[in-house]
Amino acid sequence: MSYLSVNLSNLIAAVKKASAHLDRDFSEIEQLQSSVRDYRTFVMNGYNKVDRILKQELLRLRPNYVFAADGKPAPRGGCFIIEPIGGFANFVHGISRFSVSVAMCENGLPVAAVVYNPASDELFFAEKGMGAYKEGFRSHERLRVSSRKELVDSLIACAAPAGDEDSLRSDWAVAGKLYGHVAGVRSFGSSALDLAYVAAGKFDAFIGHALNMSEIAAGILLVKEAGGYVYEPAQKDIRTENLEMVISSGNIMAVNANLNNKLYDLLNK
Repeated sequence: MSYLSVNLSNLIAAVKKASAHLDRDFSEIEQLQSSVRDYRTFVMNGYNKVDRILKQELLRLRPNYVFAADGKPAPRGGCFIIEPIGGFANFVHGISRFSVSVAMCENGLPVAAVVYNPASDELFFAEKGMGAYKEGFRSHERLRVSSRKELVDSLIACAAPAGDEDSLRSDWAVAGKLYGHVAGVRSFGSSALDLAYVAAGKFDAFIGHALNMSEIAAGILLVKEAGGYVYEPAQKDIRTENLEMVISSGNIMAVNANLNNKLYDLLNK
């Protein structure tokens, strides 16, 4: 039986309210792409509306919390890390792989999280110590990372920030190390959804470089609560995790327990 606390119910309601118009907006994007000025205004209005409603709703739940800003250390105490539209380039181009995500954090680490794709109506949620789930119509599906043991059978997702030349080089270097050793490498454009898919066992691992904490904070908790591990890919010792280092650096390897040593060794050859 799935776990859904009052706290999570409120977070989910806030995310769905903020996302309510995105399905309609998304269906109109294709018709607007021929008009560059109207098109850009339209998509930015959509983004800003999600951001505004999300902040309003979350502050109703926790008036004393602050909002973390990408590029700055996560605040100590209570804060929200939000991504109004993750995979924004996908949204802009009419590709249905984007998400709205929220991580509720205490002392820099996520304790509750929601990742929602309005286009597919897929919603993933987790609370620390209570497991990770995908929303269902009658009951919610408990998420578990995959149990694959061999890299050659594994599907790996990769991500790097668009326009960041050094990170893109790192991403290609990682992909180069993986090809020939894994079943496939994917780059779908929404890190939050990629991490949710690791939690759901669809991807066996996710690797990202120089990502914003808003892109990964919610997904980290999903992976952890689904039984996965999260590391900084270059950390010297993976006997213990350092989630604060991952969130601050934006460098992440999220993986199941069977593959963690094998993937770490491959990346650090």
